[in-house]
Amino acid sequence: MGLEIADDELPYQAETRSIRVAVRPSYRPDQSAPDEDHFVWAYRIRIENRGPETVQLRTRHWVITDGNGRVQEVRGPGVVGEEPVLKPGQSFEYVSGVPLSTPTGLMQGSYGMHTDAGEHFDVEVPPFSLDSPQQVARPN
Repeated sequence: MGLEIADDELPYQAETRSIRVAVRPSYRPDQSAPDEDHFVWAYRIRIENRGPETVQLRTRHWVITDGNGRVQEVRGPGVVGEEPVLKPGQSFEYVSGVPLSTPTGLMQGSYGMHTDAGEHFDVEVPPFSLDSPQQVARPN
């Protein structure tokens, strides 16, 4: 779906059972209102089947942590209204977004996959950082 992007353009990557998930977040100043504590990010995800089995993405689970440590969990069917089927060698890309009330945060999660044989397994979505220009740098 859309233009293919190179792995080096997707800095966050994880692979589970030959399913690679790669993510690139980007801050959206045009949709954000820092004075109102409203910060928005888009994230592009590519899911690539590098294994021998056909799989279908059925569910998603997100854990979203804002800069104050508040955690929100999101569970639901598919991604962006789809439950893509990935044959060996195929990939699926999509873009979605997330708003936060803080200028920084962290997202991570998993996709629930099913094989043609009816087996269910979870695929890791790597943790990725949500950073905005309004983020206050803190030395370690």
